[in-house]
Amino acid sequence: MKNRFNLILLSFMVLSLTSCFLNKKSKSKNTLDDGQMRGVSPTAKQSMGKPHGMVYIPPGTFHMGPSDEDINYNYTARNRQVSIPGFWMDATEITNNDYRQFVWWVRDSLAAKELGYFRSAAGASNSGGDSSIAIDWLKARTIKYDASNLEKLGNKLILAPDNRLYGKADIDPDKIIYRMETFRLYEAAKRENTGVARKNFIDRRDEHVYPDTLVWMRDFSYSYNEPMTKRYFSHPSFGNYPVVGVTWKQAVAFCHWRTHYLNSALERKKFAVESDFRLPSEAEWEYAARGGRTGSPYPWGGPYIRNKKGCLLANFKPGRGNYAEDGGFYTVRADAYWPNDYGLYNMAGNVAEWTSSYFNESAYNFMSDMSPDVRYDAKDTDPPLMKRKVIRGGSWKDVGFYLQTSTRAFEYQDTSKSYIGFRCVIDKAPSMKK
Repeated sequence: MKNRFNLILLSFMVLSLTSCFLNKKSKSKNTLDDGQMRGVSPTAKQSMGKPHGMVYIPPGTFHMGPSDEDINYNYTARNRQVSIPGFWMDATEITNNDYRQFVWWVRDSLAAKELGYFRSAAGASNSGGDSSIAIDWLKARTIKYDASNLEKLGNKLILAPDNRLYGKADIDPDKIIYRMETFRLYEAAKRENTGVARKNFIDRRDEHVYPDTLVWMRDFSYSYNEPMTKRYFSHPSFGNYPVVGVTWKQAVAFCHWRTHYLNSALERKKFAVESDFRLPSEAEWEYAARGGRTGSPYPWGGPYIRNKKGCLLANFKPGRGNYAEDGGFYTVRADAYWPNDYGLYNMAGNVAEWTSSYFNESAYNFMSDMSPDVRYDAKDTDPPLMKRKVIRGGSWKDVGFYLQTSTRAFEYQDTSKSYIGFRCVIDKAPSMKK
């Protein structure tokens, strides 16, 4: 009996040791070839958490279009039910400080190239050209734009001598140019383009990035707006105010840079890269502006633009010649007034906002009911009709009608205004956590 017990105990110990060995071995990298399909996960780690300064807009269904009478009888928007997937959106409009980071990044990268502050990119040849160099940002961040250093940059970045006031050297805004490289997915996805070389869908173009500060004077005839022209983008007091004087093409360039800036940081940390930052479609913008109040005319609900105390709920033009009653003469801070139920500020008033959508009067009649959108990236040679882009939300100089979440308006993609800004969205991948 004792021998039998010892035999059983010995067998149990052998099985236990074998089990431990197998468990330990199964965790090693060399034991996956067991003939079973187990899948292969990407080598990159899961990406970032919540994007800075953004709020999550959950997926849902809403009635897109007028929540009240179409008083202009335009009939460019018919009420219809559509569904929108979830996405992240900037809680505020892009501010002067936000956009200045883009401008200075482009300025520093151009200055670093002129000063020779670059290093060979990993895996790149040394044949020269932008594709084979990488900016040495440790050195680029040390550049001081004082009089002595500006002269070292030559005329490639600074004002020509005959364009200076009192001979003072300074950066020429017209020479701050961002190089964009994009892949046209829409064209590549067409059936007739099957088998066409990838290079045929790559666009490379240069974009001036400095905002047009003269819009404050250009938009209003016989009006003294010189102080805004001189100070709005340059004075620190306006740092948290929405950027204006930016064309649709410049807003797209900002989104492109923001994507590149983020993904470069993620790749350095071995994280998976994220989707592109982009402008919202007009359907996404309206869905986010409503804040879950699908039948209400304004982001805060409605039907009035004053609260029960008589206070105006947005920055707009409440009466003829009356700009100051709402608390702001021109624009106000991007986080002024109460946010809507999604946590988004100034989805009505302050500045109107660019969307990615092409403005077509009959778009609501043929757009899909799943994440609807109509896009067309017009060329410079296209007629003005093809350059119209949807703007939403109304601005500090608009009447209350334009504050309605369903009101459509348009501006030309190569035009900048003192009352149009933008905010970004991103389609972040879902979390891997259960």
